[in-house]
Amino acid sequence: MEEVYVNGEFSQSHNPVALTNNYMGPRSSKRSFSSAVILSLGLLNIFLLVGLITLSVYLHGAATSVSATSSNISSMTEDENHLKANLSTVINKLSSMTEERDLLHTRLTEKTRELERLQSLSKQKKTCASGWRMFSCSCYFLSEKTGSWDEGRSDCRDRGADLVVIDSSEEQDFLVSFIQKPTWIGLNDKEEEGRWKWVDGTPLSFLTYWRTGQPDNGGGDPQWGEEDCVHIRTDSSWNDLSCGNSLPWVCEKLP
Repeated sequence: MEEVYVNGEFSQSHNPVALTNNYMGPRSSKRSFSSAVILSLGLLNIFLLVGLITLSVYLHGAATSVSATSSNISSMTEDENHLKANLSTVINKLSSMTEERDLLHTRLTEKTRELERLQSLSKQKKTCASGWRMFSCSCYFLSEKTGSWDEGRSDCRDRGADLVVIDSSEEQDFLVSFIQKPTWIGLNDKEEEGRWKWVDGTPLSFLTYWRTGQPDNGGGDPQWGEEDCVHIRTDSSWNDLSCGNSLPWVCEKLP
C-alpha cells in the first residue's frame, strides 16, 4: 500500500502536462487583460475621432451662419444708405418745388399789381400829391430825414404808403435817378435768415441787383451785427445792412 501511494505522488509531480497547465494560467489572464485594454483604447480613439468630426461639422455650420448674418447686416446697411439717399433726393425736390411755387406766386403778384395799375389808369388820370414823384402807376416819396429801417417804414405807413417794392428794371432805374445816397427799400429777411421778402409779403424773385458778395449778413463780423434790411446804393446795387442804421427811405403808394 505504501508503494502505491509513493508512486502516485511521483507521477503527479513529474507530469509535464500538469506543470504546463499550472504555468500557463496566469500568463493567459495577463494576455486577456492586455487585449481588453487595447480594445478599450481603440474604441476610445474611435469615439474621439467621431467627436472631432462632429465638432468640426458644428463649427463649420456656425461659421457659415456667422457669415450669413454678417452678409445680412451688410445688406441692411446698404438698404439704409439707399433709403437715406432717396430721402435726401425727395427733400431736394421738395425744396426745388417750393422755390418754383414762390417764383410763380411772385410773378402772379406782379401781374396782379400791374393789372390793378392799368385798371386804375383806365378809370381816371390821377396825379401824385406835392412832394411825391410819379412813375408808371405809383407815387414815390424820398424822405429828407434819416432813421432806422423800421422808422422809415412807420413814416411811409403814416403817409398811406409803404417802403418801395421794386418789381421791374424800369422801376429800379427810376429810383436810382433821384436818390443821392444809400436809401432804405422794402426788402428784408427779418423773419427767417436768408429768406428775403418784400414788405407786401411777396418773396424775392429772380429780379435782383445785389452788389458783388452780397448779401453776407455782416460777413460774420460782430461789429456789423445782423444785417436783415436792404438799402439801394447810388450805383444801383443792393446791400444788406443792420436795420438799426440811419438812412433815408423811399415810400411807394398808388395815386
